[in-house]
Amino acid sequence: MGNLLYVTDLGYQARGRRYCDEDIWLSGRLREEFDVALCHPLDAAALMDRFDAVVVRNSGPVIHYQEAYDAFRAAALRDGVRVFNSLSGKGDMAGKEYLLQLSREGFPVIPTAGRREEFGQLPDAETYVVKPMLGADSVGLRFVARADLADVDPAGMLVQPRVPFAYEVSFYFVGRDFQYALYAPDPEARWRLEQYEPTSEDLEFAQRFVDWNDLPHGIQRVDACRAPGGELLLVELEDLNPYLSLDLVGETEREAFVAAMKSALRKLVG
Repeated sequence: MGNLLYVTDLGYQARGRRYCDEDIWLSGRLREEFDVALCHPLDAAALMDRFDAVVVRNSGPVIHYQEAYDAFRAAALRDGVRVFNSLSGKGDMAGKEYLLQLSREGFPVIPTAGRREEFGQLPDAETYVVKPMLGADSVGLRFVARADLADVDPAGMLVQPRVPFAYEVSFYFVGRDFQYALYAPDPEARWRLEQYEPTSEDLEFAQRFVDWNDLPHGIQRVDACRAPGGELLLVELEDLNPYLSLDLVGETEREAFVAAMKSALRKLVG
């Protein structure tokens, strides 16, 4: 038994999802084994020293409270606070610059450019996506034509071709252990998800990014798209506070996820 500070914004309005329902349910399941207190992300830094561990869940994009998040992160690292997810994530937790790194290293990601001289190396496309490295939930995202790429200021931005993918699929992990997968069969409805049975090649793809991230403990969601050639390409590696869509999986998968999360937290609080 330990006590957990569960960080969530129950009032956050997400498109196509109800963050609050997931956190009310999941925190209730954790309460079966731990003492759990819920708090808003703006209150986490002031409260965290009273708990054995801090669980960051559906706390919303930190871009909306960047200064408070930076203060929380700095204090947690300084004081050795146990945080779930670990604060060492190299994916979205640190911004989207990792997409540049992975693209340059030849990982299967959507081709990504961060310098003007790299724009010409991107695959031909009718439209390109320009998004901020510190963006989230499509904040600041825009589309430009190839002819207008020369006018894009790359400072703090990423540029990618708009891929005409067949569908998006997400792989959910606790630590490095795969739990379940969901996909959006309609490219125009990202959060209308259905259960997905991954192939061994799919799992190998997702596991590669989880292993690269090397997160000591936490929850990760590997978001990918099925490209026109049939291959999967990474869209994002969500390693800060990924929404889990637990209401859309079967009872077996949901119970296995809860068991894995409880086990990970037991190890964390020692």
